[in-house]
Formats: sequence, C-alpha cells, structure tokens
Amino acid sequence: MYGMKNAFPPLLLLVLVSLASCAQNSGKQSHAAPADKQLKFDGKTIDKPDEEWQAELEPFQYRVMRHQATERAFSGEYDHFYEKGTYYCAGCGLALFSSDTKFDSGSGWPSFYQPIFPENVGENTDYEIGYARTEVHCARCGGHLGHVFDDAFGQPTGLRYCINSVSLHFEPEK
Repeated sequence: MYGMKNAFPPLLLLVLVSLASCAQNSGKQSHAAPADKQLKFDGKTIDKPDEEWQAELEPFQYRVMRHQATERAFSGEYDHFYEKGTYYCAGCGLALFSSDTKFDSGSGWPSFYQPIFPENVGENTDYEIGYARTEVHCARCGGHLGHVFDDAFGQPTGLRYCINSVSLHFEPEK
C-alpha cells in the first residue's frame, strides 16, 4: 500500500503521460479522404466493428470519433482555416459543413452555424461534464464530431457547431 510520500510518483507519471498525449495530438495532421464521399445522407448507416475503426483511423481520430474525446482548444488544424470548400466526415466521407457557414467563434474549435443538410448531422444529449449539452455526430457512421450550442454569434441560425478538426476532412472548392 502506498503512503502519501509514495503516492506522488504514480500521480506525477499519470500527469506526464497525459501531457505527452496532448502534445502529441496538437500537431497539424493531414486527414486522408474517406473513399466513399457522399453529399446528402441517404439513410444508409455504416456499421463496422470497433477493430475496423481502430485500424482505419489515426489513434487520436479514433479516440475522438469513436470514444468522444475532444481536441484541446486552439490545437486543431481547421480552427483558423478559411479556405473555400467542403468539410467531410473523416470517418466515412459524408459532407457535413460548407466553408460558407464557418465563422470565428473564438472558442478554439472550428465553428459553423449550420450543417450542409440537417439530416447529415445527428444529435444526442451528453452529460459527460456534469450538465446537459448537445453532442453532434455524423448521421452516416456515428462518428463524434463535437457539440452544438445556442450562440448569439452563430449568425443567422443562433447556433454554434464546435467541431473537432480530426473529425473532418476538407476538400477545397474547385
């Protein structure tokens, strides 16, 4: 049994491992285009075993998209990114957001005021941080995207979809 004087090293080790994990995930990444891109959700979901998702996604993408982890604020590659184009689900290729609806919310995550098509994004109530908030996910593959909030700055809809960059794949306008 550890006494107080021996409890500190394991706690310190846990903190250092957590910090190293965050630092490892703060670098800019290139997200490969999913093979099967789709503009509008047709009602056909993609169901794969967890092992397949783990093999197809980068480790941090897997933790975010399949286990609802979150990027650190201001660390995602699309936070301050304003090229014209379309943002697709990094897991399955469903079109999610247009750059025309992206705005700088100052939150530290890419923010949009509406999805390309409402049916492309599903919602669940999430109590993970002790109070209710609305989690958003890809309607096609169920991949966690982020959260949507009521926001006066989310013009013109009054909504702010705060999305993890690793959940997205961007394709520039042609």
